[in-house]
Order: sequence, then structure tokens, then C-alpha cells
Amino acid sequence: MKGVIFVGDRKLELRDFPDPTPGPRDVVLEIKASGMCGSDLHVYRASFKPGDTTSGFARGAEPVIAGHEPCGVVVALGSAVTEREAQIGQRVMDHHYTGCGTCKHCRSGWAQMCLDGATVFGANGHGAHAKYMKVPVATLVPLPDTLSFETGAAISCGTGTAFAAIKRIALSADETVAVFGQGPVGLSCTLLAKAFGARVIAVDVEPSRLEMAKRYGADHVLDGREHDAVAAVRELTRDGDGADKSIECSANAAVRRQAIQAVRQWGTACMVGVFGQIEFDSNELIHLHKTVLGSLTFSKNLQEECALFVAERGLDVESLFTHEFGLDEAERAYELFDRRQIGKGVFIFD
Repeated sequence: MKGVIFVGDRKLELRDFPDPTPGPRDVVLEIKASGMCGSDLHVYRASFKPGDTTSGFARGAEPVIAGHEPCGVVVALGSAVTEREAQIGQRVMDHHYTGCGTCKHCRSGWAQMCLDGATVFGANGHGAHAKYMKVPVATLVPLPDTLSFETGAAISCGTGTAFAAIKRIALSADETVAVFGQGPVGLSCTLLAKAFGARVIAVDVEPSRLEMAKRYGADHVLDGREHDAVAAVRELTRDGDGADKSIECSANAAVRRQAIQAVRQWGTACMVGVFGQIEFDSNELIHLHKTVLGSLTFSKNLQEECALFVAERGLDVESLFTHEFGLDEAERAYELFDRRQIGKGVFIFD
């Protein structure tokens, strides 16, 4: 089979890999949809050499298949997999991490925090930008029958990440939340926060993203190039106090500071965008009694909860994907994604 690998400096290749065969506790998925994630671009843009285990290559010198938003169908079972755990033809997502399976984090579904170190599919373990993918049976998450494979792929990273952040801040229907950054994760936050009943203020600097935020139900949209985002959020809240909660999805240091400044006294700001620095005045925490939280993706259990939430409320998550590609279009797809000429892309497999 062909698989996409990132070779550094904004280059990728389609390489031949053997079709995977399951170990005793593994299954093989036939991938139906594999989403492109903004975090892929960190590896796509990197400069590294084979054997560099920090830049998307597996331990040792062998490259790994990219893609960490897998959704597909079970087509092969390991000898020790039971019928209760998986069945041929079952529609599934995958929690794209695996760890030791026995530490306190793995047992609670947070394999990415494994005390022995996690394998991240698509980074240091083979991912979903290929026809087939071998995964431990314990990483499978059922895909509700009413959800498309594309929706499942979105939930497998970006939308699931948004859901976990909303749960992390304990958002309630009587609150106002400001969502900074309206990329795929931020738009998912906007969509989900409205489904939770909250009032949403969406902030970005791209008019097209703000238009999409409106379609997803944002009560107010703010262009950060035209407004002082902090002052504008305050003007839209009761007594100018600020939002009750904020979620920051851009990973921009200045925007992170704004997300903290824009919440009221006793408010909560959640950092979701990965990498980089956070700098802010300590008075925001100490004198104003604010809380700053981090939220890294989601647990396996939250991924399933998110899928059920989306299915039960009929949320249009699939529309997050603005472009569909075949695997043979991977080079063009990532060039467009890197240049921000598309929103979120997905590879579709027949």
C-alpha cells in the first residue's frame, strides 16, 4: 500500500509499505477518511534527518505514515481479540495514542500521558494517511451509525479536542465564552458551545473564518485586526466585566494573553493551541482571581462522549472539511493547507 510520509522542509512522499497484519491484540482498519490537522504542519515544515525521533520519525531510522485523524472499518482481527471488543465490518474511530495500558493515565483513557511514554499514531507510530492501519484493539472508539466517516475523522482530533476543552472549563448554558481563533478547533468550539447553550463570541483575523463562525451559531464575531479584542469582548458582556470563560486555539502568544485578559474576575481561560510561550501579568491570576487551564486533546472516553453528543444533536461537523482529496493528491493538499488556501482537508478512500 502507499502511505504519506513527511520528509522535511515542506516536502512529503508517497512510499510503498507492506499491508499491515494484526498482532494478537491488534486490529487492522481499512481507512475511509483521514483528516489533515494543523499540528501536522509542524512536522511538514520541520527540518530533520532520518533517525530524528522528535520530528515525526519513528524510533530508529524508518519513517512513519502520517495522519492522526483515523476513521474506517475493521477488516482484520488479532488472534486474542474477542467479539465483544471488535467485529469485522465495525465502523470505528481510533484514539490515536497508545501507551503501556497499565499506568494510572492509560487506565483512565489518557494514553497520551502514559508514564512510560506514548506512541502517537501519525508521529512516532504509523498513522492513517494510507489505505490500512494497524492499531491496538484498546484504542478503538465506536462510530455512531448516523455519523459519516468524515465526521468521525474530525472528532478523532480537532472536534474532540474542542469538546474536551469545553468540558475542562465546565461551560454552562448561562455563560458567555470567547473563542479566540476560528480554525477547525476553534470553529468546533463555537459549534459545540452553542449546542451546550452558551453565548459565544468568536474572534479571528480572517473574514472567511468569521463568516463560518456565524454559520456555526456565534452570537458575535470580532475581527482582531479591526478591534481591540479585549475591549470588544468586554463591551459585549454584562457591565463590561468580560466573558465568563475563554478558549484560546491559535497558539499565538499575544492572543493567549488576550484570552486571559478578556475574562472577568473569577473567570477561566483555557489554552488549547499547542507549542510556544505564554506570558501575562501575574495580577490577572492573583488580584483578579482568574484561572488559566491547559487542555491537550481528549481521553478515549471523551472521544466516544463527543461522538454521541454530535450524533444526538445532529451537529454538522462534517462541514468543517472544506476540501476532499485522494491520497495521490497529498502533495498538493499539504501545499494548499500550508499556504492557508484551504480550510481543513480530508483524504477519502473508496
